[in-house]
Amino acid sequence: MSFVIVIPRDTYNYRLEGKVALITGGAGGIGACTAKLFSQHGAKVVIADLNEEIGQAVCKELGPQGASFIHCNLTKEDNIQNAVDATVSMHWKLDIMFNNEGMINHPKPSIVESNKSDFERVLGINVIGVFLSTKHVARVMIPTHRGSIIYTSSLASIISGITPHAYTSSKHAVVGLTKNAAVELGQSGIRANCVSPYLVPSTMTSSVFNMGEEEMAKKASVCSILKSVTLEAEDIAQAALYLGSDESWYVNGHNLVVDGGYGLTNPTLINALKTS
Repeated sequence: MSFVIVIPRDTYNYRLEGKVALITGGAGGIGACTAKLFSQHGAKVVIADLNEEIGQAVCKELGPQGASFIHCNLTKEDNIQNAVDATVSMHWKLDIMFNNEGMINHPKPSIVESNKSDFERVLGINVIGVFLSTKHVARVMIPTHRGSIIYTSSLASIISGITPHAYTSSKHAVVGLTKNAAVELGQSGIRANCVSPYLVPSTMTSSVFNMGEEEMAKKASVCSILKSVTLEAEDIAQAALYLGSDESWYVNGHNLVVDGGYGLTNPTLINALKTS
């Protein structure tokens, strides 16, 4: 006689049961989608963002027991320190830090026309803000000898010439910081990994490239290597869920590229050969 063990569906649905997650840039896009997914899987979520109105709306949707909002400007260290300390004060611990906040500057025709102030502004949020977040979350995770730090990088971290100089530089830096943090903090049982998405249509990317999200999704789909599917914010949230859960307990210092294989080849050449 053979027996089949059936795992209840609810068991799978709570992959972050009992965990506490702090998400920067959690008011919209990938951050909001991740906040909702983490909450669905049993995590207590704290959203740190500048946009209080939208952030509070996300928390209201998730319920007061599952989510809360903290106003946070990533360019100010005291704001970041407060977000980390407030999370620990509310929930007595911090298991997952998702460094998702970021920005992209409007592309310029050439580096000669690029402004120093724009470059500094992008790196101030995408690199320095992320560094400060790592510094302060490490401060509270090290004594507990556990934790998962996740960063949102970009496909621009492995290929060049598609995004503006400042953004590309910043995302390469995020991967470097991830690896350095993984080596140091791994000694304390803390993991550091990042997710590098292909183009995800959002309010931010739409404003930069001056096109609607639907149009952007179509253009991204045409250039995509992996056909019949379209990358959405939820796909990146699912990657973050994996890296934040115990399922990835031995994954450390990894850049999880979610690009459908775009970075493996030259899609422009492929399309040109197909149409020739």
